[in-house]
Amino acid sequence: MNTQYIKTIYTLFKKELMSYFNSPIAYIFIGVFLVVGNWLFFKDFFLIGQASMRGYFGLLPWIFLFLSPAVTMRLWAEEKKSGTIEFLLTLPITDWQAVLAKFFSSLIFMFITLLLSASLPITVAFLGDVDLGPIIGGYLGALFLGGAYLSLGLFVSSLTKNQIIAFVLGLVACFAAFIIGADFVLAGAPQFAVPVMKFLGLGSHFYNIAKGVIDSKDIIYYISFIFLFLWLNVRIIEGRGWK
Repeated sequence: MNTQYIKTIYTLFKKELMSYFNSPIAYIFIGVFLVVGNWLFFKDFFLIGQASMRGYFGLLPWIFLFLSPAVTMRLWAEEKKSGTIEFLLTLPITDWQAVLAKFFSSLIFMFITLLLSASLPITVAFLGDVDLGPIIGGYLGALFLGGAYLSLGLFVSSLTKNQIIAFVLGLVACFAAFIIGADFVLAGAPQFAVPVMKFLGLGSHFYNIAKGVIDSKDIIYYISFIFLFLWLNVRIIEGRGWK
């Protein structure tokens, strides 16, 4: 991968990232994330009486479940509907460069959003002794989970011209990928399928990392999941199925 290749991705990445902040979408997303997350967390925090972020990290996957498809639904669907995708893909760029630029712009946007929630652990630390391990693990797990949601949502967005359809399908796909390894789902599954379903579920790997125990198998799983859906996204773009 040469320097020019990376520079092209960076140029596209900056354009995509700025497009968030040039519209109300970014501020609505960040506002909803912070208000809903803080309210749900502090609603029970003082009742429990423990200086712990476990409740917050238990909420994050479900908040991201709705907000991640909202971020990705426009990335391809809007370009296909407006016709600007034809212009984009006639530029001297590869399909991988276009896909990676969109993915990393949405991932950095999500990282910025998570960063703005740093007031939570600071507040909790003032109120009592906290274990930094689960907090670091929780934020790292949230970033990996968010990346997985975004890669899946980006793929779904490439399948349609309608942003609402992209949002709904992205929500359903992310929900299915998250709960497939959940205990209540595994309870009704055939015994032989339980290990496979638990491994495939996004949620089981997130909760492993959120405990503060960072295992290479969980990291490799998330990287593989993200790569798979980015690769599928590139295949869709290469097919030019909307023409």
